[in-house]
Amino acid sequence: MHVEFVEIANFRKLLSARVDLSLKTTLFVGPNNSGKTSAMLALRRFLTPRRCPFEIHDFTLCHLRALVNIGESWLQTNQAGGVADLTLAPWVHALPTVDLWLQVKEDEVHRVRDLVPLMEWTGGRLGVRLRYEPKDLNTLFKEFITAVVDANVMRAAAAAAATAKTAGIAAVPKLTVWPETLVDFLSKRLSSMFTIRAYPLDPALLATPEKLRALPQVLPASALPIDGDPLRGLIKVHDIPAQRGFGEIPSGVEEGELQTSAGGARLSEQLRSYYAKHLDPAQGPDPMDLEALQAMEAAEGAFDLKLTESFKECFTEVAGLGYPGVSDPRPRVSTRLRAIDGLNHSAAVNFEVDVVSDAGAVTPRLLLPEGSNGLGYQNLISMIFRLMSFRDAWMRVGKASKGAEVASIEPLHLVLVEEPEAHLHAQVQQVFIKKAYEVLRRRPELGENDALRTQLIVSTHSSHVAHETPFASLRYFRRLPAGMVANVPVSTVINLSQVFGEGTETERFVTRYLRAQHADLFFADAAILVEGPAERMLIPNFIRAHYKVLHQSYVTLLEIGGSHAHRLRPLIDHLGLLTLIVTDLDSLTATGGSSVQPALGTGQKTNNSTLKTWVPALDDIDTLIGAPPAAKTIADAGDTLFAVRAAYQIPVEVTMPGATVKETAYPYTFEDALVFENVEFFATFPGPGLNAKFRTAIATGGGATAVGASMYTALKDGKKAEFALDVLMADDFNNLKVPQYIAEGLVWLLEQMKKKQVEILTTAPGTAVSITTAAGSAPGGAP
Repeated sequence: MHVEFVEIANFRKLLSARVDLSLKTTLFVGPNNSGKTSAMLALRRFLTPRRCPFEIHDFTLCHLRALVNIGESWLQTNQAGGVADLTLAPWVHALPTVDLWLQVKEDEVHRVRDLVPLMEWTGGRLGVRLRYEPKDLNTLFKEFITAVVDANVMRAAAAAAATAKTAGIAAVPKLTVWPETLVDFLSKRLSSMFTIRAYPLDPALLATPEKLRALPQVLPASALPIDGDPLRGLIKVHDIPAQRGFGEIPSGVEEGELQTSAGGARLSEQLRSYYAKHLDPAQGPDPMDLEALQAMEAAEGAFDLKLTESFKECFTEVAGLGYPGVSDPRPRVSTRLRAIDGLNHSAAVNFEVDVVSDAGAVTPRLLLPEGSNGLGYQNLISMIFRLMSFRDAWMRVGKASKGAEVASIEPLHLVLVEEPEAHLHAQVQQVFIKKAYEVLRRRPELGENDALRTQLIVSTHSSHVAHETPFASLRYFRRLPAGMVANVPVSTVINLSQVFGEGTETERFVTRYLRAQHADLFFADAAILVEGPAERMLIPNFIRAHYKVLHQSYVTLLEIGGSHAHRLRPLIDHLGLLTLIVTDLDSLTATGGSSVQPALGTGQKTNNSTLKTWVPALDDIDTLIGAPPAAKTIADAGDTLFAVRAAYQIPVEVTMPGATVKETAYPYTFEDALVFENVEFFATFPGPGLNAKFRTAIATGGGATAVGASMYTALKDGKKAEFALDVLMADDFNNLKVPQYIAEGLVWLLEQMKKKQVEILTTAPGTAVSITTAAGSAPGGAP
């Protein structure tokens, strides 16, 4: 049995999204504020509600107006003396839901009998909807009306007091009284008024998601919830939240007062919890614990004797006051030692430090307290230990094997880990994601046993974590601006296992390429694909010097030649990632033979696969050179934020040194385009290699065509990377002109980024709903 996918609806940024889960590890990736945390939080809210209760901000922002309208309708009906609509129908479209879709084997049917929708179902796909809904609408209606009536009384009293003020006093301070709306009422009373109920789903009605959103099936109005918790005994859920509270123990914490952080972050806290559940000899002792119990009892006796002697004079002095009398009970000091007390202090865990003396003698090892170690070291040890604790708690290891809960181990263990990269070095991040699942399965009864399944879900902002995870396990969260799907920004989820097809040549190339480069594509707002090392070094510095908005944006730059850039097309299309491709014309002779310097009217063709097959999908050099900007761009009419543009060499108007007439030059590569744009600079630019050859070509003269031919010859065996480094180190680098074709591409990307920012941040007038709480604080986080 395993969770095949979940469909999350009406929860924060996830208006309606399907998230497919891998059999082992699933990695949530995507830019900041793209919905990864919303997905993790939805699973925690619905699957561990006692540890993670709901808040009013968990409702998707666009649905809060509907809740306000329900409250206003109730108030109007109550004032008119009518009967309010106390059915779920007005609520259903706004209620947060999580649909869990399981794959169940035929021999596991007995475990899911409460979820089976039809008697003839014998295995396969099975769904259950968890919906957060009002417990009792009649009670909610009465309490809301009562609260509003009381609030109106307060407002009336405040207004009367204001009227009674003397005319000499200025404006009376405004008084905000809770509640102002139903949303305001629920901001304080949500947990007492709402609950999670489960409903069976029909696999036959499961719909395939559209491009940008899932289509959860509609429950009939007559649908009845399942009695009890249908997931009890079926799924064991553990989680490691993003905030783990590492660092030093605050000053003022006395010895013996363990500083408890959220989630039991410190290793000493985790050790104590693990010991109490799995190892404590006082909990259901067995013959193996007798020696420890005897030792503790002997220690108690010796300590009691010492305490009795120490307090003898104190008790005698008290007796001299006339109490206790002959028949009164007498005080006596007695101790009770527990094994777990040995871990109940801040120094329960120390780290040994090896010490070598100057004389070479054996030196006792020094001990450092837990908080004195690096945060990354603490984080790694803590997370691994927690995973071990989760596994052993699920498998009822040690003392946990005794008790009422042992009757049946849940067949499915779901583990959620948020941002494991916090405080970890890049290499350690990669080690963690490779080893985490192995730790969760390191028990003899687990291994490859699919009757007891572990599914690990990790959310991350780290390209290093994504670097070590197969494409089939990545789920990309993409932001959608207001007006695209809803009147507020929301998110969609893309299953990257469906991008290339399994085992294809393109899939192998892209996987190996990204592992050789980096996986920043999954976290960037835009991408620039460049041809070679010179562009890779110089374009980021051009952006830093001349395009501040781009420099402040999260734009990733990948070096991939024009003959391979098109292989990234399926991935970029699926991600909907704004992309600029900076590539070369790669002109060939008319017969398609050898490469040649670009020229018009000679029937030349391009050898660049990206230009031929992707954008602008042309192969004729004359047509490519004359193509307008629109022809160099691919845009999606249904996705206003996604576009791809190609930037390649175009004719340059140049005045050669000593000449007075402008000529047209036709660059072949980035390097000669840069030289033609900055002829005066490179005519005197010192240095050997390509620098010297370019100086000679310019000095020899003969016109732009002759100089271009000389540079074309020099570039065939020239060291382009060395040339780029020399240019980068030039004192007046910031004064260099950016090659025109690159400048046009960067300006286009800049305009697209501005547009993207505006569309994400702007909400249509009248659609925003204030949900300011009684304390006056606006909601935080994602909608």
